[in-house]
Amino acid sequence: MTQAASIKAANEVHSPKCSKCGATMRIISFVDKEHRLIERMISRIGDRLTSIESGGTVDPLFIDTAVDFIRVYADRTHHGKEEDILFRDLDKRALSDEDRRLMNELIEEHTFGRRTTQELVAANDRYRNGEDAALRDIAEKLRFLTSFYPRHIEKEDKTFFPAARRYFTDEEDSAMLAEFYDFDKTMIHRKHTWVVEKLESRA
Repeated sequence: MTQAASIKAANEVHSPKCSKCGATMRIISFVDKEHRLIERMISRIGDRLTSIESGGTVDPLFIDTAVDFIRVYADRTHHGKEEDILFRDLDKRALSDEDRRLMNELIEEHTFGRRTTQELVAANDRYRNGEDAALRDIAEKLRFLTSFYPRHIEKEDKTFFPAARRYFTDEEDSAMLAEFYDFDKTMIHRKHTWVVEKLESRA
């Protein structure tokens, strides 16, 4: 997609109103769609956690699937756009102390989520290699992720993104959204939508 085509697509996206300033921010609609898919996957992980806690076993392949979704979609695709585009541009603005504190907090949460996911991979490898005690660590990491993502998303949806709107003109918002489209050209949204739908169909 060319830059001109990206901006045209950005301008056609539904533009929700900022609750504080009354202006529009097109990237919120883009991010909102990703948040909703992440929530669907977290719900499936929560279902499997309940099964683990009641049955005392887990399918390592499910953990592989969950890790792939979190790493590629939730982190690299979703958090990647936030950090590489939105936060990058916000960092150049004269943010209020509270807004800058919150942005730094979100970045720290992204880092902590990555570390927890890596620990989940390690626990799953130990479990796959016959270490039954690793199941406790798997459950602990899944429990954290099912608690972390809803709180993280709510913080962005209800507080950070509405506040961020004050720092951009409509033209700057459209330019960022065009970058979002370009960023996603290397990502595979369809694959991860399919993964979630397949898991939902088995529930």
